[in-house]
Formats: sequence, C-alpha cells, structure tokens
Amino acid sequence: MDNDFIKYQAQTSPYPLGMEVSHAIGSYIYDTNNKKYLDFVAGVSACTLGHQPPRVNQAIKDQLDKYSHVMVYGEYSQSPAVEYCKLMASLLPAPLDKTYLVNSGTEAIEGSLKLARRVTGRSQLISCHNAYHGNTMGSMSVMGFEERKQAFRPLIPDVDFITFNNETDLEKITTKTAGVLLETIQGGAGFIEPQNDFLKKVRARCTEVGAMMILDEIQPGFGRTGTLFGFQNYDIVPDIIAMGKGMGGGMPVGAFTASSAMMDLLTENPKLGHITTFGGHPVIAAACLATLKEITETKLIQEALEKEKLFRSLLVHPLIQEVRGKGLMLAAMTANAEITNEVILKCQDKGLILFWLLFEGCAIRITPPLTISNEEIREGCSIILTVMDEVMASLKK
Repeated sequence: MDNDFIKYQAQTSPYPLGMEVSHAIGSYIYDTNNKKYLDFVAGVSACTLGHQPPRVNQAIKDQLDKYSHVMVYGEYSQSPAVEYCKLMASLLPAPLDKTYLVNSGTEAIEGSLKLARRVTGRSQLISCHNAYHGNTMGSMSVMGFEERKQAFRPLIPDVDFITFNNETDLEKITTKTAGVLLETIQGGAGFIEPQNDFLKKVRARCTEVGAMMILDEIQPGFGRTGTLFGFQNYDIVPDIIAMGKGMGGGMPVGAFTASSAMMDLLTENPKLGHITTFGGHPVIAAACLATLKEITETKLIQEALEKEKLFRSLLVHPLIQEVRGKGLMLAAMTANAEITNEVILKCQDKGLILFWLLFEGCAIRITPPLTISNEEIREGCSIILTVMDEVMASLKK
C-alpha cells in the first residue's frame, strides 16, 4: 500500500513518514506489522481524548442510526448542533454566546476574518510574524511566514504584521483596523506564550480603536492548557474565537464564536453572509458534544497541568535546552534542527511518535491526548532520553 499511497494520494512533502496504520486505541497507534507506537502527538492536537474514545464513538453510532446530512447549514434545527452551541455558550464568558459551526480550523479563521470586516466596516487585518492560521487563501494571507506563501501570491490585500510580545508594534493597530488575529499561544513559531500581559494590552488597544480581537484557539483550545480555552489563562475576553482540532475528538470540524449581536450580522446585508454545506453535520456535532461533555465533566483539564509538571520533571537532558508551552501543549527545544530530526525519527523507530513544528526547526512537538496516563508519560519520556543519549554519543565521536 505504501507505493499506492505515494502514487495516488497527494502529498504535503517529499518525505512523508509513511507508517501504514492498522488500528489505534487509547494512547497507541498500531501499524500493519502490529508494532505499537505510543502517541505523543495526538493527530497534531486533534485527538483530545485519544484514539477510539468510547463516549465519542457511541455518540457517532447513535447519531448515524437517526440521520446524517439532511440540509445545508442553518436551515433545519438539528439537536446535536443546537445542544453543542448551547453548551458552549454556557461555558464561555459573556458576550461570547453564538457559535457558527464549520468543517475545519482554517474555515473558522476565514469566517472570523469576514465577521471582523462585517462588524467594523473596515478592511485592514493584522496578524503576527511567524503566525500560522491555516492554508486556505484567506488564512494564508495572515500567515506570518513568507517562504510558505510566496508561491501563491497575490493573496488578500490590506494585511499587516506585528511581532508577538512586542508592545511597540501595537501602535500599528488603528481606527483603520478591522481585526487583530493572534494565536493565544503561538504554535508553529515554537509554542511561545504571551509575556508581560501582552494579550491584555492587545485587548485594550483593540477596544480603544474599535478593532475586533480574534484569538486562534485551534491548538490551545479544549483543555490542552489547563483551561477550556487558552485565553482563560490570561484574564481577557476576545471578540471572536476560532476553534478546531481537538474540538471533535478526532473528527473534522471547526467553529467560530462571538456575540449574538455580531454573529447576526452575517444573516443580512448580504443574506447568506457566510454559508457552508456540511458545517454542523449532525454526526460530527454529536462527536463534538460528546467530546466537550467528557472534557468538562471529568478532571482532564485540571490534570493537564499536573501532567505538564511530570513531563518537565522527566525531560531533563543536556540536549534539551528548554521546554516551552503550557499544559499538554509542549515543545522540547534542542540546539539545532539536525538534532531534532534525529530524535524524532529514532523515537519513531523505538515506538514513540513525536513531530515537528511548522516554523521552528529546533522544536520537538509533545501534544499527547489529554487522557494519557502518568505511566505512559514516563514510558515515552524514557524513550526520548534513551534516544538523546544515543544522539549525544554520536555527536561526540
């Protein structure tokens, strides 16, 4: 099947990992040789509850027995989507009370950008250098990494960039700005957290000039940083939240949330201001509802911070310069990309799945399911340290 994988399925890079998957359960993925791999990546933060989570699987099966797709988004009242949006409103601070369901994180970003322009009547969008918000044309336009987008220009106009945690740059946010889009914790740039109340200062500047503050919670969201959403760690409330990845327990989904007053503007002038065929799909919405209930009705969110402490206590090695991030959104930083590559690939050989970050070549991604056990954390970290010992020995030769 590997040859067919390369021949018939479009690839994202010349060198895919190419593991032929047989099945996955809990914190483990199995290949067709029945070799098991401890998963420290969780589908790049998407499999919040691990693989084959029982509550999510049952919700999918139950909904399949009732109905699947019946109408384009927003015309029929379908209980999984309605219940999900109602529960989300109860868990978020005012005025964030209305959610638009879409199919992916990048679509959530697209909708958020459109909403900011619709609310303000302005065109300028501001994002951050080294930001990643998805790969559709609008999302790529606010990607702060020219190497990845230069081949696809021209992109949408009137976009400017600031540097994350640089307060001087906030002067670029003016009365011409429709929206300021930030990752709550910068992902592709290296899991960089906001410092010195940076998000509060962005919030204040946006309020001052009437710009919309949009937070990309696609990676930090759904319990990964010790709160339901990352912004709740920083004592602010954005105007718009974009979400995805861990929202569906491994199913493809995204959403953006704002106030009713703002979101209702998409229904007129023009009508159908934002539309999607499969957004709010009842089977996907049922998976999202089960995922959200499992996260909020258990201690998984609080445990994420305890598991972070365990990771930090174990990941001590001369090759690890620092561990960045929060909760179970962590990156072990090495001195260079060559070391990082060797560690990731050798760990896979030994049965541990790690991965890269988009723009920071020195980072080793560690974003396991929230359900990972302390024993599994110790098992995986032991593999990392063993591999690092081997790498360090080879460097000394």
